Amino acid sequence: MIADMTRTERTGAMIILGGLALVGLAMAVGGRNDLLGVHGWMVMIAGLTGFAVMIRQYDAPEPDPERLQHYYDAPTRAGIILTLFWGVIGMFVGLWVATLLAYPDLTFDAAWASFGRLRPVHTSGVIFGFGGNALIATSFHVLQRTTRARLPDQISPWFVLLGYNLFCVIAASGYMMGLTQSKEYAEPEWYADIWLTIVWVVYFSIYIRTLIRRKEPHIYVANWYYMAFILVVAMLHIINNLAVPISLGSAKSLLAIFRRSGCHDPVVVWP
Repeated sequence: MIADMTRTERTGAMIILGGLALVGLAMAVGGRNDLLGVHGWMVMIAGLTGFAVMIRQYDAPEPDPERLQHYYDAPTRAGIILTLFWGVIGMFVGLWVATLLAYPDLTFDAAWASFGRLRPVHTSGVIFGFGGNALIATSFHVLQRTTRARLPDQISPWFVLLGYNLFCVIAASGYMMGLTQSKEYAEPEWYADIWLTIVWVVYFSIYIRTLIRRKEPHIYVANWYYMAFILVVAMLHIINNLAVPISLGSAKSLLAIFRRSGCHDPVVVWP
């Protein structure tokens, strides 16, 4: 992976990883008394690990310019491995969840092993981890063959692939800790949603930049399908995670109602 990058691309990757580590540190400090801090440490460790790997190989020889005449399949190979990994994890948890229906004591009296926390790990592990990685990996392969063009650079495919899997890890660990938004298929917390949005924008840009550089005059229907998949997932992700905040005026009115009723600690009661 690093051997395929130029010195400039390695510098760019280090900046991204360093920024990710700083964001993780901010999350860890800001959420030190909350589960947010756990995810902050995970993000910081991921950023620092990648940064350390990059800096160790920063002075490696520059890649051969001849590589630009060939397709860039390293992200596809890594994506297939990650697809198999999430497939095993997701289906194993699915078997565990199914077994809980017959043997409820398999939770071992641990909150993280309850049916309610393991079920979204199964569904997200199979749909997002297994299915998402399969689609990303195969899209990189198909895109290059149908356009007869190499991926536009060596950083963005890895950013999409590894960034997407970081999202999957944050989501799955959040489910087991009980840190979710309690929305069906949109359980990850807001910071995970923001991160996935960034990753998805970069993913879409890879497609557009490669199509612009294509040597094949026609755009094969497979690319239209993949682009439709990217856009529809983006629409579902954004709309399914929309939250309408209460206005300042409404908040003041509610507080006034609570005070008149003698309640000093507002509690939202759903009808």
